[in-house]
Amino acid sequence: MELLPRSPAEFGSARYWDRFFRQRGQRPFEWYGAFPELCPVLHKYVRRRDKVLVVGCGNSELSEQMYDMGMCEDIVNIDISHAVIRQMQERSASTRPRMSYRLMDMLQMDFPDAHFQVVLDKGTLDALLTDEEEATLAKVDQMFAEISRVLQVGGRYLCVSLAQAHVLKKAVEYFSQEGWVVRVHQVASSGDKQQFVLPIFVYVMTKFRKIPGSAAQILEICHEEQDKPMRVESVEQLVAAVKDRQHYAMLCSQISKSPCKEQVSLDLCDKESGKPRYTLHVVDSPSVKPSRDNHLAIFIIPQGRETEWLFGTEEGRRQLAASAGFGRLLTVALHREQHYEGMASIQAELSGKVMELAPPGLPARQQVPFLSVGGDIGVRAVQHCGSSPLSGEFVVEDVKGDGTCYFRRLIFLQNRNVVQSEARLLAPTPLSGQKKRRKDKKKPGPTEPPGAIDKSYLCCEHHKAMVAGLCLLGGPDALPGELAVLVVGLGGGSLPLFVHDYFSQAHVAVVEIDPSMLEVATCWFGFSQGDRMKVHVSDGLDYVAKLAAEAPAQYDAIMFDVDSKDLTVGMSCPPPAFVEKPFLQKVKTILKPEGIFVLNLVCRDAGLKESVLATLRDVFPLLYARRIQGELNEILFCPAGPAGRHGPAELGARARRLEGALRQPGRPWDSSYALADVLQAVHIL
Repeated sequence: MELLPRSPAEFGSARYWDRFFRQRGQRPFEWYGAFPELCPVLHKYVRRRDKVLVVGCGNSELSEQMYDMGMCEDIVNIDISHAVIRQMQERSASTRPRMSYRLMDMLQMDFPDAHFQVVLDKGTLDALLTDEEEATLAKVDQMFAEISRVLQVGGRYLCVSLAQAHVLKKAVEYFSQEGWVVRVHQVASSGDKQQFVLPIFVYVMTKFRKIPGSAAQILEICHEEQDKPMRVESVEQLVAAVKDRQHYAMLCSQISKSPCKEQVSLDLCDKESGKPRYTLHVVDSPSVKPSRDNHLAIFIIPQGRETEWLFGTEEGRRQLAASAGFGRLLTVALHREQHYEGMASIQAELSGKVMELAPPGLPARQQVPFLSVGGDIGVRAVQHCGSSPLSGEFVVEDVKGDGTCYFRRLIFLQNRNVVQSEARLLAPTPLSGQKKRRKDKKKPGPTEPPGAIDKSYLCCEHHKAMVAGLCLLGGPDALPGELAVLVVGLGGGSLPLFVHDYFSQAHVAVVEIDPSMLEVATCWFGFSQGDRMKVHVSDGLDYVAKLAAEAPAQYDAIMFDVDSKDLTVGMSCPPPAFVEKPFLQKVKTILKPEGIFVLNLVCRDAGLKESVLATLRDVFPLLYARRIQGELNEILFCPAGPAGRHGPAELGARARRLEGALRQPGRPWDSSYALADVLQAVHIL
């Protein structure tokens, strides 16, 4: 500790460094970055015949190792400390005749202009630029000006640094404005315990003649595993890219020493595009008793299934990790914009990276298993990409579910982990009398849709609950007959289609604010309009308000399944304006006296949710609630009249009667539509 300066300013003092090296003696002092780590980068930019200047050499062994390895021999080392220059001259005088050590201040060098091909700086800039005071910045400008003066055109200034943001920004801004090409390399770690947790970087500044009037900048970053640099557009982007790598290094250091109390999430990006390629979650299971073979496993989530509860929620991943029986499970989600050859190529790509996230106590050379569902990476085929002013960018994609079923999904890319709409695809059936496929004929590729939309199947559990709530209509022994139903929010159209098809006397009106969604539902989800199905492209708020003023008491059921575009609010369904008291009163106005309002509520904010429930209680005489297991959705059933209170037995009886009416011969009916079971979990709020 006695070697540390009393203030950062002493890093620029010759007196401090004389005292430092006298007290340290002959032991080499390496700030950071040992020669084996730096060697791959130095080999790229230092040629054997180059004349090399090392500024602020200290008693580092770097110059000696470069000389001894034959990388180059014409090396001049300078420092402001008499003590260290004397040490180094004595150490190398007889064994390295072409290498010299000179007492010199790098801010005022005696060398002629354009004298060197390489200037090497290992930690010197970091030591000088300890703050952003005016005097400090003036010294740094003087240092850069001297380096620029003594370098030939085409020469390289190599600066080994920890890349603190203010240091990196200052260096990059200065030299890029001078017309130099700037490239930042991250140095590969040796794997040994380092003095610094932060990674080491080398700034490579290549001198070019400044072209008057040119504002073009060439800024690049090269990851430790990359040969090809990645171009960035601005100094800010370069600083941000370095910061990301620093955060990753600190994360790896942290979770390698102790278990994660909370799940850690990070993206691994594609080297070419810079876009996310893998999303990793680190899930630790303290309850798992450690043994030699159960420290770590990697779980590859099949494409298209990352939104499922087991893979897409913290609770689900925690359950997955516990059932897998490993102390640490890394779940890996694959991104739709990326191409993957198969499980073997993913393993090869991730093997080195995931070991950086290994838990403490992992035995050396431990084989880490890769797990998945069914042993493959699943199937995802993007069928359509689009964009609208209201919904932003979206995709329609076909994915393989658990088993042999395929599903079509609508995803809004601003909230890519949420499935907006989903429909099951029918398996293709051969035409009657069709000849058997020849063995050598090419089979359908994985990107071909398996078949048409299965309109009889509701994929979403909350849609099943919303349909089950219609049993609250009518008398105790009567079934809903001719119905007028209003659905706000079209999506892919599965909910209104099901009501239209299974309630044969129902007239369904759908309100959808985004005309693009009507096009998507029609083209990709089998939706169609007819005598009993009409879509109104309008804001639901305006549509309901107009009906309340002009045509009250006309609907038997009103269903809200509309998402919020504002991701900053803790309620993603519906938008807050749809559950304000004046608007809910208008909703009640257009309901018939014995009608029912059904609301899909998705709210993470407990306080906001309680406020919504209180408002609903003020407007409607009774509230039933049905939580959707494993999801945030809660379906609220709000009868318009006071005669809507039913006990569990009566609810079950009503649900069974409705189910019996809907299950007609020749009409598909899935076993998951057991409406009595759906309503069994309903409770009165």
